[in-house]
Amino acid sequence: MKRGKLISSVLATLGIIMISIAFVIEQDEVTLKEEKIETKNTTIQLKNMATSANQIINTEESKKQVEVIPIKMEIAPASVIIPPRIEVYEGMTIDELAEKLNRNLGNGYIAGKGYLIASQCIEKGVDPYVAVAIMLHETGCSYNCSNLVRSCNNVGGQKGSPGCNGGSYKAFATLDDGIIGFINNLQKNYYSKGLNTIEKIAPKYAASSAWPAKIRSYVEQIRAS
Repeated sequence: MKRGKLISSVLATLGIIMISIAFVIEQDEVTLKEEKIETKNTTIQLKNMATSANQIINTEESKKQVEVIPIKMEIAPASVIIPPRIEVYEGMTIDELAEKLNRNLGNGYIAGKGYLIASQCIEKGVDPYVAVAIMLHETGCSYNCSNLVRSCNNVGGQKGSPGCNGGSYKAFATLDDGIIGFINNLQKNYYSKGLNTIEKIAPKYAASSAWPAKIRSYVEQIRAS
């Protein structure tokens, strides 16, 4: 009987131990599962953070790629576009002024260059009527342009090199070059130095005392057209 009780006691004790071990194992498994879940959540959070960071970087890179750098005035093109509806001279728009000048350029070699002359004069502060008047007088383009104009595109009687046909008058590659060169000359050597009227221009531009009156006559003709 004593031996049977001893065996029963041992078995009971072993049962309690087994139950305890099973409980501990179960608790460990629960803890392990919780750790796995926590690790998984942490991994997801890290992935989300990485995705957000990449999105921010990509957004910043996109901003850099589409960033527009404003052009500073000192590196802007020399020629300007004049708005067509702005009054630029004696209450006229640039288009109206160009049309008036074209009416006085005839049907010959310099016909249709009114807009080029008008825009260059307005941009450079040269009186367009005076410029066209000098052009018509010096080159005979109110009738039939001289050989200097037709052969060498010199519309203002300018001297310089390369010489036209080896002479002292300057040759230009194109008619537009000749017109722009003529207006540049007026701006640089006359208007910028305060020689901005027919009377002030005359002594330096021409030796003839009759020159101012002839230029004024052309100016009035242009104005009245």
